[in-house]
Amino acid sequence: MKDSRSLDPREISALDRIVHSPTRLKILLVLMSVEEADFTFISNAAELTRGNLSVNLSKLEQAGYVKIEKKFIERVPKTIVSITQAGEKALETYSSLLGPILDALRK
Repeated sequence: MKDSRSLDPREISALDRIVHSPTRLKILLVLMSVEEADFTFISNAAELTRGNLSVNLSKLEQAGYVKIEKKFIERVPKTIVSITQAGEKALETYSSLLGPILDALRK
């Protein structure tokens, strides 16, 4: 049996629920790898339906984690998304909080 004395289950409460969602986490991870991306690229890279992506991008935008711009590129309307500094910080904080929790489980 593992020694769970070093693992405090309350620590998981500190995780940002916006970032903790697997769908939103995938979106943020895709955006961390590029300067900006269009809607179709994110949908394909994160393997999300257009509807699911749209709803979750709205939640990320409301949280201030992504910036969404509507542009015309060669007369074609495009939705361009980029991660904000707040989004990068939220992902960084999420990682620094989740890492020790996972490490404690491995002991």
